[in-house]
Amino acid sequence: MSLMTKLGLRTLLASCLIASAGASHAQLNVLVTGVGSTQYPIATANFAGETSAQQSISEIVRQDLQRSGKFTNIDAGSTPVSENDSVDLGAWKAKGANAFVAGSVTRAANGQYDVRFRLYDTVKGQSLGGLSFTTPKDSLRLTAHKISDYIYQKLLGTRGVFATRLSYVIKVGSRYQLQISDSDGQDAHVALSSPEPIISPAWSPDGTKVAYVSFEKRKPIVYIHDLPTGRRVVISDQKGNNSAPAWSPDGRTVAVALSRTGNTQIWAVNANGGGLRRLSQSTSIDTEPFYSPDGQWIYFTSDRGGQPQIYKMPAAGESAGAAQRVTFTGSYNTSPRVSPDGKELAYISRVGGAFKLYVQDLQTGVATALTDTTHDESPSFAANGQYILYATQVNGRGVLAAVSTDGRTRQILSVQGGSVREPSWGPFMQ
Repeated sequence: MSLMTKLGLRTLLASCLIASAGASHAQLNVLVTGVGSTQYPIATANFAGETSAQQSISEIVRQDLQRSGKFTNIDAGSTPVSENDSVDLGAWKAKGANAFVAGSVTRAANGQYDVRFRLYDTVKGQSLGGLSFTTPKDSLRLTAHKISDYIYQKLLGTRGVFATRLSYVIKVGSRYQLQISDSDGQDAHVALSSPEPIISPAWSPDGTKVAYVSFEKRKPIVYIHDLPTGRRVVISDQKGNNSAPAWSPDGRTVAVALSRTGNTQIWAVNANGGGLRRLSQSTSIDTEPFYSPDGQWIYFTSDRGGQPQIYKMPAAGESAGAAQRVTFTGSYNTSPRVSPDGKELAYISRVGGAFKLYVQDLQTGVATALTDTTHDESPSFAANGQYILYATQVNGRGVLAAVSTDGRTRQILSVQGGSVREPSWGPFMQ
């Protein structure tokens, strides 16, 4: 099987075989296994007045922290505690909690909600600050995720990704849907519905747009979809295949894989669809481009050495410098994705007939397998670089999965009665 068949048609056929999901707005169910090497014990009390919001802010926060694999939830009881209440931090420390969260939810006359919280360090016996939000009803979940992000950063020193979003493709009946959801798979909505496959969604750096490949005109065409307005534009409808869009860090350019001159090569096009230029210059198949976070390099998959491996070339193309091979562990490596800090490379490696997610330290070259599944594809780093989202199979059904980069915490995100593919983890919200 050729590289193009494996990388292009395999993804398409996988999409075509997606089983029908049961609902047009099916939510992803999350199963967490494994925990981090250390877990931070924290108690989050029920927020005062949150029953008026029809969303339990405190419960969403507890679920976020538990799902991260880095926290242990200490039972805070059922009594609501406001951010203004006097709190006996010593008592919470005695119960095993190193941190405590209290808050309130108040419905205003205009129908919006005032959400406030405060985070305490029970060991040091002091407040770590808090925030207040004024939010409409339909943004209460997002507000809860922002609270979780604040807690994560204050206690662990790294920005949380609970308020980021996911994109993925499911099939409902005879139609394919590009769906956007919260990072926990909830609050999903349909960005695009089509009778033909949709593949390779890629988030713009500002999180307002998604580039993807649609077959609605019976051939692969690359679109950019503006999520707030629903408007979309064609940026690549060249002869042959148009595939694998990848945004430059400044959002001005999209790298694509095109077969307009024969073998698939890497090209770049402006985000408005103009300025098409060729970047790779081989007689082999070059595909799956991905920009380094500093915008200096494009990583890509090529069989120029005989078997598919991952290479990098200057972002200006091979005319500015020769491509360099990056992966040397294993004989078949594809789907490069560079971590947000530029230090790690996630990719898919074929090992004894199985496709597995690997992560490679780009300084040392050491590569490590992160999964025990055998049908992994489409890796995507979380915006903080601490988790990788990917597609795989469990019991013969397509699911999304997320694994921490140390391999200790794993999540399975599945749709009841159906399969899901083509994941992409969105950036930090501006």
